[in-house]
Amino acid sequence: MVGSKDLKPSTRSFASIFYYNQFKAEPNWPSPNEDLSGKTAIVTGGNTGLGFEAASQLLDLRLSYLILGCRSLERGELAASKLRKQHPAARIEVWLLDMISYDSVQAFARRVDTELQRIDYVLLNAGLILMNLTKAPGTGHEQGLQVNYLSTMLLALLLLPTLKAKGPPRAPGQEPAHLTIVSAALTLAAKFPNRDANPLLPSFNDPKTFDAQEHYHSNKLLAHMFLWNLVDYVSADDVVVNLADPAWCKGTGLSRDASAPLRAGAKVFGALTGRTQRVGASCFVDALVNKGKESHGCFLMSWQIHPFASLLYTPEGHVLIQRVWDETLAELDFAGVRKILESMKS
Repeated sequence: MVGSKDLKPSTRSFASIFYYNQFKAEPNWPSPNEDLSGKTAIVTGGNTGLGFEAASQLLDLRLSYLILGCRSLERGELAASKLRKQHPAARIEVWLLDMISYDSVQAFARRVDTELQRIDYVLLNAGLILMNLTKAPGTGHEQGLQVNYLSTMLLALLLLPTLKAKGPPRAPGQEPAHLTIVSAALTLAAKFPNRDANPLLPSFNDPKTFDAQEHYHSNKLLAHMFLWNLVDYVSADDVVVNLADPAWCKGTGLSRDASAPLRAGAKVFGALTGRTQRVGASCFVDALVNKGKESHGCFLMSWQIHPFASLLYTPEGHVLIQRVWDETLAELDFAGVRKILESMKS
C-alpha cells in the first residue's frame, strides 16, 4: 500500500491547494446502499459543529449505536435529543470526556473497553483554537497543545487495543475498525517556528513566543509526525488509522474564542469561501466508511490521500519526527503507552 509518507511532497502553493479544496474538489458520498446497521461509532466533540454533523451523517446510514464524547453532559444531551428525534431506532448515548484532563481521557477509554461489546468507528474530532495562552490545569501545557495533540494521541493509543479486539468480525472483505483523527489543511502551511527548541513540546507553553494561529497549525502538524511512526506498530489488518481534513467550513464556531473583529472577519470569509458543514463533515464519514486499508497512516484531504507537509520529507523533518515521537511517549508514559504499542505488534 502507498501511504502519505510514501508519496512525493507536494510542490503546489498553499493558495492553490486552498482554492482547489474550497471550490473544485468534489465530495465522495457513501453509496446509497451503505448500511451501518449493527455497528457502533464514537464521535468526540460530537455535540456541535462538524462533529454533530458527522454523527448525523453516520446515523443517516442506519448506524445502530452512537456515543458522543462531550465535556459537558448537559450540552451533549441537548445534541443527543435532537439526533434521537431524527433517528428513533438508534441507540444514542452521551459519555463524559474532557480532553483537557488526562484522567478524563483514561476514564473514557476504560469505559469503552469495559462497556462496549463491539466498536467499528472512532472519530476524534474534539479540538480548539485559543487566542490567548491558557494552560491546562494538571499538566501545565497550553490548552491547544493539550487538546489538539497530547490528549488526542493519548486517547488514540488507549483505544487501539480495544479497537483491535472488539472491531468487526474478521472475514474476507470485512474492514477492520477505523480510527480517524481530525486534521487541517493548514498543517501544510505551518511554519513551526519553535522547531529548534529542546525539549520541543514544552516550548509550546512559552507565553513569550505564543502565536495563536501558528500554534494551531503546528500542534495539528504534530499529529502528522506522530502518525508517521505509529503505523510501524499498528497493522492495517487490525485498525485503520488516518487523518482527515474538512477544509475551511462556515459556522463551525472554531473561532469562538477570538475577538469580536476577528470573529466577524472569519464569518465573512467563511460566507465567501467556506464549505457547508454537511460537505466538510462528509470528509470524516468518507475516512471512516468509504476508505479502506489503503488509507492507513494517511492524511486525507478533499476525499483523497495527500502528502504530509513538505517539512516531514526532509532530513530536518525526519529528526523532528523522531523527537516528537520520543517526547510524546515520554509525556504519556504514565498511561503505559509503550506497552500498548508493543502489544499492537503481536
